[in-house]
This record gives sequence, structure tokens and C-alpha cells, in this order.
Amino acid sequence: MAKCDICSKEIAFGIKVSHSHRRTNRTWKPNVVKVRAIVNGTPRRINVCTRCLRSGKVVRAN
Repeated sequence: MAKCDICSKEIAFGIKVSHSHRRTNRTWKPNVVKVRAIVNGTPRRINVCTRCLRSGKVVRAN
């Protein structure tokens, strides 16, 4: 679901700490977009994080 098919970035877990130092669980989700990209010479729909899109690791299909 929220996982990049290129760099395998996925949900990260941690602890939110309030000002009074109460600790609760929280998650960080990567910014994943479903795009049509060229994979092995054919266009396919893959989930890609915006960091991989911006850095040029993915060639988008028009």
C-alpha cells in the first residue's frame, strides 16, 4: 500500500512526545504516488515515492 516499488520506502513507526512528555505511538507515511512508468521497456502502473520521481530514478510513460 504505502510502499515505494523503487526504493522500498514504507511506513515508519515512532513515538510522539507531547510538551508534558506523554508518549503515544504514531506513524510516518511516505508520499507515494501511483504513476505509469516504463519498467523493462513496457509501461506499467507502479507506486513510487515523490523522492524517486524527483531524483529521476523513474521514467514516466506518456
